[in-house]
Amino acid sequence: MDKSTTGAGRIGSVHLAVLVALLVAPGIAGVRFTGKSGIWLLVGWTALASGLTYLFYGIDKRRARAGGWREPEAMLHLCELAGGWPGAFLAQQRLRHKCSKLGYQFVFWFIVAVHQFVAVDYLLGWRMIRALIAAVKN
Repeated sequence: MDKSTTGAGRIGSVHLAVLVALLVAPGIAGVRFTGKSGIWLLVGWTALASGLTYLFYGIDKRRARAGGWREPEAMLHLCELAGGWPGAFLAQQRLRHKCSKLGYQFVFWFIVAVHQFVAVDYLLGWRMIRALIAAVKN
């Protein structure tokens, strides 16, 4: 069976490298925020949120093919925002779902960027947020 009949794609080394790179700043920020003792809670949350998000993508893909009721895109984005964006990234590559819809991708990558921004800003002592607040006040 080829990808066109199974709907499954391969997660290539480039995609894995991108995912690992995107996890660096949030990972470092998570370790710094929770300490070594709390990191497993953070890892567990991310794994759970990513697993559920991947599952919802799979359900939505199956329903799309069957012409059935679909998961609302807002629900998928909420799962991504809650920390499931790594699972969404993997699902988009593996299941080839929601990966070509431009509007959806814009929101997805905005959510990933928000996670990156918060992680980097936390590591910088909230410099960017403080500067933004100061600019708004003036």
